[in-house]
Amino acid sequence: MSKPSAAALSVAQSIPLYSNGMRIGLLGGSFNPPHLAHRAISLFAIKRLKLDRVWWLVTPGNPLKETGGLHDLDARAEAARKMADDPRIDISCLESVIGTRYTVDTVSYLRRRASGLRFVWIMGADNLAQFHRWQNWRRIASEMPIAVIDRPPQSFRALAAPAAQALARYRLPENQAGRLADQRAPAWVFLTGMKLNLSSTGLRNPDGSWKTKK
Repeated sequence: MSKPSAAALSVAQSIPLYSNGMRIGLLGGSFNPPHLAHRAISLFAIKRLKLDRVWWLVTPGNPLKETGGLHDLDARAEAARKMADDPRIDISCLESVIGTRYTVDTVSYLRRRASGLRFVWIMGADNLAQFHRWQNWRRIASEMPIAVIDRPPQSFRALAAPAAQALARYRLPENQAGRLADQRAPAWVFLTGMKLNLSSTGLRNPDGSWKTKK
């Protein structure tokens, strides 16, 4: 019997198992392909933010990116499961099930559906640099705390960007990162110390296919 596609799953099947009170990090992306930095960022966030789990939200497509070379959602989800390889990292294709295209809608949905959880949105510094271009970015910031993972050489550009400047007064000192999940949004922290700096773009061939491991 063949396994149902990610898009054919029910909402209940698409939301990882949880219990109220859990501290959950959300890492959204196309995962095209998933790579070691996704895993390293997740484990780094679990440790520094004192999270119980990180959910990888594998998106049908990023509205700010060209999707011509995007691999099939099921293939990306399966590759993400293999790459995650940790019981604290869950893979979800929720957006394809509930039909959301923008992060703001996904965040709002999860806040309603799983109101007993303490969510933190996780993004790289490269995303903070363009966060002001995201649909309703201020509402995202008001819905849940945000953890930004430094990605040199993006640090200065990210912290000088419009969103970082607008949210400056809500920034927690890095030594208080473990309290972020308990904070009322807006609240955010900029985490330094991540050594691994890979990108999915660098792991794709010009035709969109994934580079094979040597």
